[in-house]
Amino acid sequence: MLTLDQYITLDDDVIKSPNLCDRFSKTDLDRIGTCVSDGFKLDKASRAKWERRTQSAMDLAMQVQRDKNFPWAGCSNIAFPLITIAALSFHSRAYPALLVGAELVKCRIIGDDPTGEKTARAQRISMHMSWQVLEEDKAWEEEKDRLLINLPIVGTVFTKSYYDADKGHKVDETVLAQDLVLDYYAKSVESCPRKTHIIPFFRNEIHSRIKRKVFRDISEEAWYQQPAPAPTGASEAQRDNRRGMTPPQTDQTTPFIGLEQHVDLDLDNDGYAEPYIITVEQTTGCVLRIVTGFDRPEDIERTKSGEIISIRALQYFTKYSFIPSPDGGIYDVGFGVLLGPLNESTNSIINQLVDAGTMSITAGGFLGRGAKLRGGTYTFQPFGWQRVDSGGEDLSKSLVPLPVREPNAVLFQLLSLLINYVQRISGTTDPMVGESTGQNTPAETTRSMIQEGSRIYSGVFKRVWRCMKEEFKKGYILNGIHMPRRKSFGQGVVVLREDYLGNPDEVAPAADPNVTSEQMQMAQAQMLKAAAMQTPGYDVEAVERRYLKAIKIDGIDQIYPGIKKTGMPKDIKLSIAELKAQTENLWLGFEKQKFVMALMEEQRMNNAEIMKIMGDLEQARLDTAGDVQDRKVGMLNAMLGMLKSKDEVLMKRIDAAIKIMELRDAQAERNGGDVSLMAGRPGNGGNSRGSSAQATGAEG
Repeated sequence: MLTLDQYITLDDDVIKSPNLCDRFSKTDLDRIGTCVSDGFKLDKASRAKWERRTQSAMDLAMQVQRDKNFPWAGCSNIAFPLITIAALSFHSRAYPALLVGAELVKCRIIGDDPTGEKTARAQRISMHMSWQVLEEDKAWEEEKDRLLINLPIVGTVFTKSYYDADKGHKVDETVLAQDLVLDYYAKSVESCPRKTHIIPFFRNEIHSRIKRKVFRDISEEAWYQQPAPAPTGASEAQRDNRRGMTPPQTDQTTPFIGLEQHVDLDLDNDGYAEPYIITVEQTTGCVLRIVTGFDRPEDIERTKSGEIISIRALQYFTKYSFIPSPDGGIYDVGFGVLLGPLNESTNSIINQLVDAGTMSITAGGFLGRGAKLRGGTYTFQPFGWQRVDSGGEDLSKSLVPLPVREPNAVLFQLLSLLINYVQRISGTTDPMVGESTGQNTPAETTRSMIQEGSRIYSGVFKRVWRCMKEEFKKGYILNGIHMPRRKSFGQGVVVLREDYLGNPDEVAPAADPNVTSEQMQMAQAQMLKAAAMQTPGYDVEAVERRYLKAIKIDGIDQIYPGIKKTGMPKDIKLSIAELKAQTENLWLGFEKQKFVMALMEEQRMNNAEIMKIMGDLEQARLDTAGDVQDRKVGMLNAMLGMLKSKDEVLMKRIDAAIKIMELRDAQAERNGGDVSLMAGRPGNGGNSRGSSAQATGAEG
């Protein structure tokens, strides 16, 4: 238990202070530094086995070749990239599925929203937090890219969310599991009472923080006056080996190693260990900074008498998990641990096959005493002959080749078996990496194989989505504490700090945890659009925007401004009915035109017959006389009267048809129809009447 000569009083000044080191004596600071260093060593020792497994896994992923002298110097030393392929496969699917478009954060609406205020607030938060991670924090996307390539290898990666006073905004920094030391058997990051972040500090960084009163003044300390010591230890040496570099000699540019420990300590001697953030130099344990692990007095829960019951610490670290560790440890399992033994066995078998092939194609054997050869090495080449003192028969008896077996077929079969099971575990089977399953394989069978093969990946993807949600919740809380009261961003959009005073559970990643590929997202958008076209009640505008987003169209607002700007489209059934009515009108008009033309043609033939009768009538009057003339003229006049009556009937029918067509055209114009039909009286109507009059005059 930590014992100090002088304790502090936990008040508002202590909570707001940028550094509490000046409130402790030099002796107390040394005791605090020793406590931090000892706790760090205990936690590091608890995860020693995990560190060895992780280092071996990283060597396999980086394909580090170690020196080999067995079975002979210069033997085969192949590192097969099984873990590398598995990590790249996960990264290539998770990265585009989680980081989709410009909207990465969404704020949900909980409860009724009759006035629309919750909807407007949710839109402001979604736009602002998406802008923060993509525009304001320039390194956020690069950090996530790095996280998603390291996560499948190691199994655990952390994100540190904090407000950077120098940059003036919150920062989400990726912290590798090797650089965040916790007790291996801690239940969770939030409940762990001691978390130590290993941070390199360059001399200029320490100098700047001293001048800003962030670090206490240690410029006169002996360790600071000397160059920083070179990092020593097996982990640092193996890391340099993976990078292919030799550790440089220490000079003024070598960084000091700092330990930023988030720990619960009782520095006010009230029996309750308060959360503090203490930064020390690793080699000497010199304390550089002490601040409280919470920012607001309201985070303290007290009794009526003022005694502390509990303190809600501000959480900085979010753990990204790949596969939970079966032994209950805080550090989870990645492909490096799961596939490490299989990868090493694969490397051994491949090297054995290559070494066996080398032995089988190289000459070697035993040389008897009877072979009279000059000393030295004989080199053979095409058309080259070597002179010897022995006869051919003696030479063949004295040279005995070394018996060497061909590469073993059983080893090759075992190699195929190991690679097959590695692909099953990592989800890198042929269909999952884009290779063809065969020419005669049905498409539905291939889709089913891909769906079943991605089961492991789907579970990991949902786990990563949940971890990203926790990271966004921490950003939500930081915005509510440190953001200005009014913040403008983007194209004149304004967000208020009071927008972030609600429930942090409202924010989540915009990516769908159930959609794990672009093909699945496209299929879902197409099915949704088809359902919206067939079933009424859908928000058509939202469905269309989701479809455009799924096919990755930029500038959706310009391409599809929405129904409010373009107007409500006609119902599809009404449009079909109108088109059908127009078609029927066109068809009826066409039939009417045909009917009128037929009547007019019949009238023309009737008029021609009238003209013929009139000619016959004149001829009968000239050629005959008496009773014969009277009978013939009477018969022709009777026929002429019948034709005249028919002409009048035809004229009335034509006039009636034309009037009906004119009325229909006028009705179509009033209804907005677009029907063009021939209207008006035919030009030969007057001729018909003239012919009838002429016939009457001739008759008289």
